[in-house]
Amino acid sequence: MEMTVNGLRVQYLDTGETADGPTVLFLHGWGAPVSTYSLLTDHLAGYCRVVAPDLPGFGGSEEPPADWCVDDYADFVLAFAEQCGLQEVVLACHSFGGRISIKLLARPGLPLTVKKAVFLDAAGIRPKHGIGYYCKVYSYKCMKRLAALPPVAKCCPSLVERVKNRSGSADYRNASPRMRAVMVRCISEDLTALLPAVSASTLLIWGELDTATPLSDGQTMERLIPDAGLVTLAGAGHFGFAERWGQCRRVLDSFLKN
Repeated sequence: MEMTVNGLRVQYLDTGETADGPTVLFLHGWGAPVSTYSLLTDHLAGYCRVVAPDLPGFGGSEEPPADWCVDDYADFVLAFAEQCGLQEVVLACHSFGGRISIKLLARPGLPLTVKKAVFLDAAGIRPKHGIGYYCKVYSYKCMKRLAALPPVAKCCPSLVERVKNRSGSADYRNASPRMRAVMVRCISEDLTALLPAVSASTLLIWGELDTATPLSDGQTMERLIPDAGLVTLAGAGHFGFAERWGQCRRVLDSFLKN
């Protein structure tokens, strides 16, 4: 399905039961549009209404018109929810969607009722890096400044791009210039201080071997969110819900149906 939200063309999923079950608003991860999560959304649609946008810059949705931060994405989600007529939802998310969810759940006077939340390997806590990481970052910044000098730019116009392609993560390398800027703004913000303000009852489901958002992030969220419980999926990684789907499904159903 498609709609226009604040001037942006947005593709989204709206499917499932609406009579007795809750409405689940699902926010996907970075570089992983809604279609990536069909295992999850198809199952939930059996007893929930599932509404899930391709966030701006991903899937079939247009890129944001500026270098958005997490708050801009939160504003978008509220505008999207209003156009869909959503008033009370279960807020579910994976990875990057966790950043947006934390911002929403900690926002005073949220015009959307969220009684329950499901965080799947959610992002939001800035990682602690070793000296090697900072050497890499500062080397890149030096090369960027060097390449910006007119004589170098004239002789080697592709220098900065080559440095980016060697230095950035796969998500960064695969992103457009606009989405690279968005990514830098979003991941640089540490949302740990907002976690105590999350009032919704929150289920945390985490892959034990997740390296993108490590299990320690889930443990921190369980400790700081007032009403939170953590389920660890043994031997699973960042898409742990898919790797341990049987266990994940049972936990989800118990949490959402009660």
